[in-house]
Amino acid sequence: MASDESTEATRTLDAREIEGEPFGDIMGALESLPEDGTLRLLNNFEPEPLYGVLAERGFTHETEHVADDEWLVRISHAGGE
Repeated sequence: MASDESTEATRTLDAREIEGEPFGDIMGALESLPEDGTLRLLNNFEPEPLYGVLAERGFTHETEHVADDEWLVRISHAGGE
C-alpha cells in the first residue's frame, strides 16, 4: 500500500526550515491545496494556536508527536476526507 507521502495531492511543508513566522507560508500552502489534498506540516513544537484558524477556514487536522522536537500535522479540507 502506498503511503500518503507518495500521492500527488499530498504536499509537505517543513516549518523548521522557514526563517521567522511560518504562518504566511502555511496559509499559502493551504490556499493552493486540492480539495482532496493533504498538507503534511512538520514543526519543532505542537502548533496549537493554528488549530482554531484551521477550523475557521474549513480544515481538519491530525497531529502526531514524532520525536522530542518533531511534530507532524496532517491538514486536509473538512469535506475532503
